[in-house]
Amino acid sequence: MASIDHKLTIAKRCARDGVIAGAKAAAVATVAAAIPTLASARMLPWARTYLNHTAQALIISSVAGAAYFIVADKTVLQSARNNSFKNAHKSEAM
Repeated sequence: MASIDHKLTIAKRCARDGVIAGAKAAAVATVAAAIPTLASARMLPWARTYLNHTAQALIISSVAGAAYFIVADKTVLQSARNNSFKNAHKSEAM
């Protein structure tokens, strides 16, 4: 039973680390996408004509969402890979 509880704790920690890393990446990506999007919508005639507020918000939120899921997925996979290698070394020692 202790092994199952330990695995569950590791899985929860991996998921939490993924959420935190994804949120940080989404915040950075939001700022990185918002600055050029909003600046171009104000300065370029084409963008001023065709990019209304909804389009600007869609561009920025798409970048943030993509960054969140990519980084969260990579973080969870990296944690799982590290944990599986730790378990492999433990089983080889026995």
